[in-house]
Amino acid sequence: MNTDDTDPGQMKDEEIRPPGKHDPITRRIIGVFYDVYNELGYGFLECVYREAMRLALAQDGLIVSVEVPVPVEFRGVVVGIFRADLVVNDAVLIELKSCDSLLREHESQTLHYLRATKIEVALLMNFGRTARFKRLVMDNSIKQPKRKSVESVLIGVKPLEVPKVTS
Repeated sequence: MNTDDTDPGQMKDEEIRPPGKHDPITRRIIGVFYDVYNELGYGFLECVYREAMRLALAQDGLIVSVEVPVPVEFRGVVVGIFRADLVVNDAVLIELKSCDSLLREHESQTLHYLRATKIEVALLMNFGRTARFKRLVMDNSIKQPKRKSVESVLIGVKPLEVPKVTS
């Protein structure tokens, strides 16, 4: 097989899109994901894949944190703490699943994790019957907390009036 012969109509992935944030790291993580999937297959609990990914990523020379606390703040007060499965090199958040298919809820959960951190790139990875992943990006510039979601919408309700005190 001659590897120099390529169809000029086919472009390589790098030629189609410019590199994204943390592309070199995410490519390595995706490669490790497929290595783990090929070795273990599907059907194990998420915690098994998390530990296998931690081990394989560390063996690949990456710095891995496991079950990283993600505090969620509301008006300056922590109102909940989630746990991200893995964080690699303090730059890429990894959310692992072991289910039949990825759902919108899984993507939403991962985006909320990104919103609650300074991390801008996440990989949602599913060890299902077919290995699947999604790369999600949320720039820090759009993560500003919203002061009021709705400024002045009234739906048939009058706002409360403060009673005037007369002396």
